[in-house]
Amino acid sequence: MRRLAIVFVVALLAACSSAPKEEASRPSTAALPAEPLADVDPDVVPRAYAGIVVDARTGQILYQEAARSLRYPASLTKMMTLYLLFEQLDAGRLTPASPLSVSEEAASRPPAKLGVKAGTAITVDTAARALAVRSANDVAVVIAENLAGSEENFARAMTAKARSLGMARTNFVNASGLPDPLQYTTAQDMAILGKALSESFPRWFGYFQTEKISYNGRTWRNTNKLLGKVPGVEGIKTGYIRDSGFNLVTSVRRGGKHIIAVVIGGRTGASRNKKMEELIETYMPKASGGGIGSLFGMEAAAHVSLLR
Repeated sequence: MRRLAIVFVVALLAACSSAPKEEASRPSTAALPAEPLADVDPDVVPRAYAGIVVDARTGQILYQEAARSLRYPASLTKMMTLYLLFEQLDAGRLTPASPLSVSEEAASRPPAKLGVKAGTAITVDTAARALAVRSANDVAVVIAENLAGSEENFARAMTAKARSLGMARTNFVNASGLPDPLQYTTAQDMAILGKALSESFPRWFGYFQTEKISYNGRTWRNTNKLLGKVPGVEGIKTGYIRDSGFNLVTSVRRGGKHIIAVVIGGRTGASRNKKMEELIETYMPKASGGGIGSLFGMEAAAHVSLLR
């Protein structure tokens, strides 16, 4: 695990220092702090609604409400955990069959969890499915520790990656989304992350469509109840803690159109899902191949300028 963690950190720094010239405007992740951002309001509004719908082909914002206000991500956090795992898969440093060791710290995490035992190992494939389907907090720590040596180091890498993607108002301190006042995001930042996942990892994005996972004699179905119910939905991730309410990021493709929609702060899982369905049906017809108000069709530095 230590060797893989060293490789992960070295690779992250190398990627920052050897970027091609045309990407020179992207912020360097090597020097970014893990501390909360100093240039944003630290007051996160608990259990308050925020939402956004973006045309994923053009970046045009089709709908937004409180989209730049700070919220708690809850298990939407695991989207970034998986982003960093998918990077390792794409780079060939891991394969789906690669083993990830389980520590006592990881095994001790509260539910939702897969129930992994300290001293054992699970495959990368099992870990990815556990996050996408079960939203397993114990497995999030397994990934963090194996890739970066500790969850604290991994959280720094998560925040650095967020900055490089243009997520200017997001801060991570853990890999799972378990409650922490210093872990926050916005609906707009989550849309950026959802778009990045669907664009950057076509080979691995299917994990978010996994219907169920079985482990040690137990089976769990995907927490995203819109999969298989709403036409075109292909993931991405649900989330809930008491202070966030019910969250959901969704990627939808229909008839050559593609949108990313985010709902944060639902009062119940059912009301969150209903709101998401309403957003999909209202704004999917308005998605097109062109337009202004682009959120994503710029370099990351331009994203940061737009979001401030």
